[in-house]
Amino acid sequence: MAGHSQFKNIMHRKGRQDAVKAKLFTRLQREIQVASKAGLPDPNANPRLRAAIQAAKAANMSKDTIDRAIKRGQGGDAESYDEVRYEGYAPGGVAVIVEALTDNRNRTASAVRSSFGKYGGSLGETNSVSFQFNRIGQIRYPAAAATADAMLEAAIEAGAEDCESSEDGHEIVCAPDELAAVQEQLEARFGPPEQAVLSWKPQVTVPVDDDKAETLFKLLELLDENDDVQRVIANFEVSETALARLAG
Repeated sequence: MAGHSQFKNIMHRKGRQDAVKAKLFTRLQREIQVASKAGLPDPNANPRLRAAIQAAKAANMSKDTIDRAIKRGQGGDAESYDEVRYEGYAPGGVAVIVEALTDNRNRTASAVRSSFGKYGGSLGETNSVSFQFNRIGQIRYPAAAATADAMLEAAIEAGAEDCESSEDGHEIVCAPDELAAVQEQLEARFGPPEQAVLSWKPQVTVPVDDDKAETLFKLLELLDENDDVQRVIANFEVSETALARLAG
């Protein structure tokens, strides 16, 4: 997942997580609330909720805040969030998928369309670019959780399809319907993951010229900054030279 990983690495190096902590918390609380509403409020019996809680803990969200989000999900008068997917193209023919949780589809669609337009992209119809991606289960552990060999061995034993390890962490990929089972087996060995979600993996990546990389990343950043947006996935690949410049 060259493009997705490169984008997240740049955001990490630039300290974006710290700069938008309030937005991150909003995003995490919505995921907890939706996961709680979709299943049981007990994380031991709800893998999606368990993963959402762990991601919140990794971001240093307080237990009280997490518990309130779980209760809101179970309450009948809680905000109702719809899971929405937007698809479009960034400059250079890069395919982009934007996943959102929103209580106002018109607001979110307008903001996403505006973001694409601001940097020369175009928002398309549903399924206009997703055919270029495979739906996957994605589990992430910090690098310190295990050696690359140990994580790869455990992932294969758990039924995962692949495991990529780097100094930034371990990224395990599995079939979507195997996510909960693989997550539980890895948790038994390494503890809760940083992240366990359904995501998208590009079938091929699109090389982006160095002079266009900055515009592409500005578009991805603007999309990622939207409170309603949960994740942004794109099928690009940029050079190490461009990465170094963008991270500066």
